[in-house]
Order: sequence, then structure tokens, then C-alpha cells
Amino acid sequence: MKKAIVYLCAAAAITVISVAGAKDHQRMEVDLLGQKAVPADAYYGIQTARALENFQISGRTLQDYPALINAWALVKMAAAQGNADVGKMDAKTRDAIVKAGEAILAGRYHDQFLVDPYQGGAGTSTNMNANEVMANVALELMGKKLGDYEVIEPHDDLNMSQSTNDSYPTALKVAILVQNDALVAEAELLVAALRAKGNEFLRVLKMGRTEMQDAVPMTLGQEFHAMANGLESEIAFLRLSEKSLYPINMGGTAIGTGINAPPGYAEAVARHLAKLTGKPFVKADDLIMSSWDQQAFMVESGALRNMAVKLSKIASDLILLSSGPRAGLGEINLPPMQPGSSIMPGKVNPVIAELMNLVSFRVIANDLAVTLSARNGQLQLNAYEPLEAIAILESQMLLTNAMRTLRERAIDGITANRDTLEGYIERTVGIVTALNPVIGYEAATELAKEAYETDKGILQIIREKKILTDAQIEDLLDVEELTGLDAKAYQ
Repeated sequence: MKKAIVYLCAAAAITVISVAGAKDHQRMEVDLLGQKAVPADAYYGIQTARALENFQISGRTLQDYPALINAWALVKMAAAQGNADVGKMDAKTRDAIVKAGEAILAGRYHDQFLVDPYQGGAGTSTNMNANEVMANVALELMGKKLGDYEVIEPHDDLNMSQSTNDSYPTALKVAILVQNDALVAEAELLVAALRAKGNEFLRVLKMGRTEMQDAVPMTLGQEFHAMANGLESEIAFLRLSEKSLYPINMGGTAIGTGINAPPGYAEAVARHLAKLTGKPFVKADDLIMSSWDQQAFMVESGALRNMAVKLSKIASDLILLSSGPRAGLGEINLPPMQPGSSIMPGKVNPVIAELMNLVSFRVIANDLAVTLSARNGQLQLNAYEPLEAIAILESQMLLTNAMRTLRERAIDGITANRDTLEGYIERTVGIVTALNPVIGYEAATELAKEAYETDKGILQIIREKKILTDAQIEDLLDVEELTGLDAKAYQ
């Protein structure tokens, strides 16, 4: 018979979860610090209960990060299978843990993951919350009472051959990869929406601008295709960054030396985790280095930051292009979403594009949090990985939701103000650049100067001075010639 051991962790906020009342509504558990009552029907245990008292910081719990909860289930399942492979865990215990994990993956028991993600201890409270919940779920599925740790123990069984220091970063890597799949899927939909607008406006001539000044002509479609290409490059970079997440330090236990982990376990757990997730996880080459090194999270966060910067650029350009509508550029119309002012009648603001900027700024700030966390870990462990988890998982979630909103409530409904665009082409001085090969730079400069002094359009002056015939002007304004448009490239 196993010795009953009870462990340190966290439960619901003490103001919410109370153990007061009749004894039949609570159970007593014991840990290093002594006895503590836990609600009788709680799947968490004493260490979760202590963490709930210690860490009431953000008003959020692990329930707000379902991908992370599921990742913990997968890691514990893989660990149980790995331990069984090397003869350290019996098949009955392994199967009970796997079934408990499957129940959690099915969406059950998430309400028992109650610790605040902001916590000291390098994530120990989160690990023990997972250990306790999965132990008690396994007990229930075996027909045993909650807290009957002589059968399944949170520490000796759920944490077998593990430490928070290898299971926490591994669970975080699993969660990040899962959420990246959803993020990339949404980003690809946004790319498709931008391309659809690019094709719709492919031959709509407009003026390009550099430094907010008239430059040379392009098409509105080229502008939207450029946005799509820019975002597509960030998707590729994000996928590339995932490679740094595949090596895991499971089996390194406390500091990477592998104390308490049997030979072959590290390779076995990586193999099982890869099978469970469909991701090519492997044992890290240097478990000691992998236990403190934060490169994988830095690279992932950097890729999210880069995507946020690109999305913010796109959103800001949309705000400029739709500005006005009569005293700004007014080249495109964003679909109106809501009245824009409590005092100015008829005003409609670009709220969805602005939202994309807000989210982008937050993601950029989250990247700084990851940078500081990675920098400040000491010696063989980084105690600040919980903040990296919060920052990265939040960034993924925000970007995914914001891109969906941008696509559905802005991009899909964009229309072009063709009369405005044609008017700019007619009056712009920028078209004079196209005359350089015809009349020379000096003569073209004189035309530009005259246009500015007389407030006339270049095309108007060309007609008045009979520099070009109407047929020649028509040739000059040929979309393909003027903009280098290759329509076939966008098909």
C-alpha cells in the first residue's frame, strides 16, 4: 500500500471557495506546512488550496487558458505512458491517468483549474493543480473516493519522473503550438480576404505615396495584394519559429540532470507526446541548458510581435486611406460599424482598424514582458516562465480574435471611391515622373513647378501645352505600363 502524501498547490480564491460548514462537506489533507480543509467535492487538493490563498492577483484563473489546461493533460498522459514503458509505473495506474487526461481533453473538469496564472514558484502551483485534479479524476473514474491518495497520488504518480521545471515549459510549448494552428488558420483567412480585395481592385488606378507625399501611380489592387503578401510572410516566419519549440526537457527533472528519472524515460515521453499531439517533439540535446534557456519562447514571442507590427501597419494604412470621408484621403470606404461620436452627428470612426492597432500594441508590450522574463532567470531555472505563458498565450488569443474581426467587419466590406481616385490621378503632380523618358527630367520638373504654382493638374497642363496628344495621354495612363502591373501574377 502506498503512503498517502498530500501536496502543495492552489484552489479557487479564498473569498469564493470556503471550507466552512459541516465536516461532511470537506476533507482534510496534509502537506509540508500541516493540515488544511478542502471542499469534499473538489478535484483539486491542498497545494491548490494554498495557492488560491497566496495568489489572488489578476482575477483570472487557468480556466481562461483552456489550451494550457489541455496541454497539461497531454503532458501528464505522455509522462504516464513513458513511465510505464520503462517499467516504473504499472499499467493500471497508467491507464487511469490516461483516462483522466482524456476526460479533461473532452472539456470536463476545467472548472477545477483555479489557480491565478500570476504566481511565484516557477509554476509549481499550476503543476500541482494539474497533478491534484488529474489524480482525483482518475480516482473517480476508478470508482474511488476523491482524496484517496493511497490509490493514485498527485505527486508520486502524476508527478512521477517529473519536476515543475520540465513539465511546465513542456506544457507551455504544447499549448503554444496548438494555439498557433488556430492563429495561422485565421491569418490565412485574412490573407485570402485581402487578396480578394486585391483582385477586385486590380485595375483601379490610384496614386502611391511616400512620406505622405504624392509619389507615382499604382493600382488599389496592388496595394491590397502587398498587404496580403506582407501578412503571408509573417505566417511563414511564425511557422519557422515553431521549430524551436520541438525540443523538450522532460526527463531533466529539477535542473536537467535527470535526478529521479529512469533511463529511457526522456526519449519515451517525447515519443508519446509527439504521438498525442501530432507535433514532432524530441528530447532536447542538453537538458541542463534546456531547463534554463528561453530561446524557444523568445523566438515565438518575437514572431507574434512581428505579426502584430505588420497587422498594425495594415490597419493604420486602412485608417489613412479611408480618412475623411470628405476632408481626408477618402480613397476607400470601411463598412460603418457604429456611430462615431456622442456630439458630432453623422460621424463614423474606423473602430475595427483601431481595434487591430490596440491589440497589436498589447502584443508588442507582451513581447517585452517575455524578454524581461527570459533575461532575469537565475542559474539553472527561470522562475518567470508563468509570465511568459500569460504573455504568449494572450498574444495568440488576441491576434486570432482581432484578425477574425478585422476580416469580417472591415476587409470584406471595403469599397473603393473610384471618382476620388480618378480625381487624384487627374490633378496629381506625381504623374509627371512617367514623362521623364519622354521629355526629360528638367522639362518634367518645370511642368511640376508650373502645376504647383497654378494649382493645375499635370494632365491639364500637358493638354493645354499640347505636349502629348489625347492618344498619347491614354497610352501614358495605361495601367500595365504605368504601374508595372502583371495581372497574371495575381491569378
